[in-house]
Amino acid sequence: MKRIVGLLLLLSTFSLSAIALAQQCEETYATGGRELRLATGSPGELGLLRVLAEAYLDGTDGRMCWVKAGSGQSLKYLKEKKVDMIMVHAPAAEKKAVEDGWAIERTLIGSNEFFLVGPASDPAKVKQASGIADAYTRIATAQALFFSRGDNSGTHKKELDVWKKAGIQPSGSWYVVTKDFMMATLRRADKEGGYFMTDSSTWVAARKELNNLTVLFSGDPFIVNTYHTLAQPAGITTGQDLAVGFIRFVGSEKGQDIIRGYGMAEHGEALYNDAAYAAKYDH
Repeated sequence: MKRIVGLLLLLSTFSLSAIALAQQCEETYATGGRELRLATGSPGELGLLRVLAEAYLDGTDGRMCWVKAGSGQSLKYLKEKKVDMIMVHAPAAEKKAVEDGWAIERTLIGSNEFFLVGPASDPAKVKQASGIADAYTRIATAQALFFSRGDNSGTHKKELDVWKKAGIQPSGSWYVVTKDFMMATLRRADKEGGYFMTDSSTWVAARKELNNLTVLFSGDPFIVNTYHTLAQPAGITTGQDLAVGFIRFVGSEKGQDIIRGYGMAEHGEALYNDAAYAAKYDH
């Protein structure tokens, strides 16, 4: 019995360590004394968050801790009061969070879209697809190698929506679940020659280093990807007021200028669209 109790305590310690590790700052922006904890995925990976944070925090006593997490995990952290705010693309879950009272200040800040990328040989012939559901049907019918993040991120949620739209429950050796972030899964698809639905921002940032993938399908309004910010209700976390201020900054003309121009100098095109463009697809 003592050995069992000891083992359970050890496992509990490992679990708590894993949770703590998951909430560590991937990066920290500015050096002020007050911390704002924000969870998001690709905007942090691609550097947009850093630029927005440094512009917002300039001249203040704040700093931002970026907690790296997909949309599903970010929402979970917000609900558990482990972050002050989130930047996500999971509209249905976002609305439910506001309705249930554990999130406020849901604000549209911009968008990108999803691209279905794959090998230039296009074994499933998705280039000929009439829509994204047809493209997925072609992949499943051909049992062509397809990578899924499988991590409850906004990308994974949208992928599941497309499979549902196509009336398909994907399974088999051709359907590979990575449990990894966007950039890592995109690189694996490139290395192994499979299909993957990536967001356009990550594609633009990464395409110079990818050798085997090309965009095979895009343009379906169903896969336009809108980003929103959400914050804790007042008084819940210590950085809540900084979070609300940041949300309003990102929605301001200065914040929107940063979003609509981000990536232009380095990649020749912006990585994200602004909120005015995104409003056409907000749902």
